[in-house]
Parts: sequence; C-alpha cells; structure tokens
Amino acid sequence: MSSPSTRRPRKVAVVGVALSDTGRVDEATPYALHAQAARRALADSGLDRSVVDGFGSAGLGTLAPVEVAEYLGLRPTWVDSTTVGGATWEVMAAHAADAIAAGHANAVLLVYGSTARADIKAGRRTSNLSFGARGPLQFEVPYGHTLISKYAMAARRHMHQYGTTVEQLAEVAVQARANAAANPDAMFRDPITVDDVLSGPMIADPFTKLHCCIRSDGGCAVLLAAEDYVPDTAKSPVWVLGSGTAVSHTTMSEWEDFTVSPAAVSGRLAFERAGVGPADIDLAEIYDAFTYMTLVTLEDLGFCAKGEGGPFVEKGRLLRTGELPVNTDGGGLSACHPGMRGLFLLVEAVRQLRGEAGAGQVRKPDGRLPSLAVASGTGGWFCSSGTVVLGRA
Repeated sequence: MSSPSTRRPRKVAVVGVALSDTGRVDEATPYALHAQAARRALADSGLDRSVVDGFGSAGLGTLAPVEVAEYLGLRPTWVDSTTVGGATWEVMAAHAADAIAAGHANAVLLVYGSTARADIKAGRRTSNLSFGARGPLQFEVPYGHTLISKYAMAARRHMHQYGTTVEQLAEVAVQARANAAANPDAMFRDPITVDDVLSGPMIADPFTKLHCCIRSDGGCAVLLAAEDYVPDTAKSPVWVLGSGTAVSHTTMSEWEDFTVSPAAVSGRLAFERAGVGPADIDLAEIYDAFTYMTLVTLEDLGFCAKGEGGPFVEKGRLLRTGELPVNTDGGGLSACHPGMRGLFLLVEAVRQLRGEAGAGQVRKPDGRLPSLAVASGTGGWFCSSGTVVLGRA
C-alpha cells in the first residue's frame, strides 16, 4: 500500500446532473426544489444515495448546509457552505473535487433551489437593491450604489476605454435568446433583436430590461464522485480537469480596473491545471446576470484580447452553431435565473459534453460531440470568480 505522500490523487468526475422544475413554479418550497433536483441527479448517476458522504449547499436555511442535508435525509462527513454569490457553485465544485482527490470524501452532492420569482409574486419578499449597508459597504450605499448600478458603471467604463457599443452588448442578449429557443426548459424562447433590447425600459444606464437576467424559480443538483465509482454509474463520466478561484473587491473604490474581472485569475489557474487553453475549448457556460458579464468574462478567460470583447460577440459567435457556443441553454438572460445560477452552468456543460442537449446540442464542425467545456461563475459585482474545466472521456 502506498504512503499518503506518494499516493496518486484520485480523478474526479461529474456522474450525475439534473434540474428541478424551473421557470414559473408557484406551488413548491425551496426545500422541495432541492429535494427534487437531488433525487433526479442521483437517478441520473445510477448510484445509490448511500454513497453520498459529502454535501454542499448555500443560500437556504439558518445553518446551511445542515438544514438542507437534514431535509434530504443525508448525514455527510464532508460539508461546504461557501457563499460568494454567483461564483459559489464553481468554487464549491473546486473544493469538492479537491476533497475527493485527496480521499476526504467519495461522492459529493451539490444542490441549489430557489423560489425567488414566486416569493415576489406572492409578496413573501421584495426585490433587493443592495446586499446591505454593513462593513465597507456603508461608504457606498448612501450614495445609491445599488447592485445593478455597479455593473452598469463597469460596463460604461469598458465602453469609454475600449469603444464597446451598447449594440454589441445587446448582441449578447440576442444570441442568448436564440440559444434558448432550442431549450424546452427555457423561460423565454421567442426571438429578440438588437432593436428590441435597445428600445426596452432603462434599468441602469446602459442596461435596458433585456440586458438584465430574468427572475425565475428553480433548482439543480450535481453529483461529483471519485473515479472508483465510475464503473457503476449509469452514464459516461465527465471529468473535472482543472479549476481555479479568485476574489477581487467588495467596495468599488478598491476595484483597480473596472474592465478586468477576477475570472482573469480563476480562468488562468483552471486552464493551467487542466493542461489546456482557451483555443481548445468547445463551449463556454458563463454567468450572465447582465450582458456585460458575458463580454468581459470572455476577455478575461482569454477567448479574445482585453478590449476586443465587443467585436468578438458580434456575427453570431456565441450561438450554439457559432465559433464559440456560449450559454447554450439560453443562460440567465433567457433560460432561468433563480438566484445563484452558477450550478446551472455545470449542469448544462455536462449535458452538452454527454450529448444530451436535444435540439440545443452543440456539435464540432465534423459532427462530433464537444470534448471540452468551461464553466465560469461570477459573484457579487465581479467580487469573486470560480472557473471549472470539464472534459469528456
């Protein structure tokens, strides 16, 4: 038996993924959506729930993930409740993969669910303008620094510095909607044009309504497991090849460059650890609470040079039939966005690599299935980033 210092780290695969009911879900609780997604992911994997010894959850309950694990009837020996906004799930997946590789867990279930849309409709909550006014944020909130205004200021800086146009930003929304058209689970599927985006009501200059993510209900789950379990799984594994995480700032005054997101760091680390580069990637799933997030993340991941994101997103490059298919399910701009959407990025990437995306399936020019995908989540107002590179066997 090899010693701990010489033992090879175990390979880690995503072996199960699933969505709960999504879109408009008026008659379910967030806990129910967690349970529905978890059951479906386990069924997708073909593994018994008894193999799950690791659990990750965030955003629900006073003692997440303890409350959610209890609701699901799990007693994990490895847990994670890291919460860094939209990047939570890529960061958590990185933690889970490291734990499995080191032998600290064997199978880790990550689950998310939210009824954000239904809660507002029923008056159980109101829309939040900011994350609060404690700590360093107290110096910004009195001046009207709402969540969306931070993204809008960053977009305006990119437009000023690099000549990016509002029409180019609108192209991101148009192509996301075109991808959503082939996704039966997408909340909005009717085509839109650049003019539709530009003529909508202004939310925060330069963002009109269609520059912003939708508000939906829904949940999803991802099961990661050690290579030892792969022979017993129902479907071909999708391997976690590399990951990276990074944080940037809390207050806008501490953000050194509004045109650079922490994906510039997390992406570089993920690609280096995976032993691949942006040119090798067949599709990208990118957090898109606003159109600018997609554009700047593409730059920071290295798919185009800094400042060239505007021209890059033109001419249909992001379509599932384009040069670099991005947010192939329609993303947060059209498919679903119940809150911390990062876990949905992993679900869609895995489905694409498996060839399970139906009419929305991405194919290489020669007709083969994609081999490599990247999922990159962004949290806060570009405060955090997690990037995961996935590969098909």
